[in-house]
Amino acid sequence: MAMAEEETEPEPPRGHVTVVYLGPVAPHWEIRSDFGDAKMVDEFRARVMARLLLLPPHDPQFRRNRERVNRDAERELLLIDWDLGMPEEDQAPEAAEAPTEAGAEGAAPAEA
Repeated sequence: MAMAEEETEPEPPRGHVTVVYLGPVAPHWEIRSDFGDAKMVDEFRARVMARLLLLPPHDPQFRRNRERVNRDAERELLLIDWDLGMPEEDQAPEAAEAPTEAGAEGAAPAEA
């Protein structure tokens, strides 16, 4: 029983990283760390750069790789933030569907 309780307790984060989009010219990404073991963060940075180096955020492969990076950070007990230079709702998959609905509503007043 005690062992099961230990497994369910969340461990404190071992570090924090921010993945920053630098712009349309490669390299597109920079990984910044606020705290954590430097060696662990450097190893994480190498894995992130291997996944994202040539992918801008609008590339279809980016969403899959972002999820992989998030899972990697979760396994390493790293807090991760993404700075894509745009509001978070613009990046969400639901936001991609919302403009089509809003576009249909918005089209009627434009025609009138």
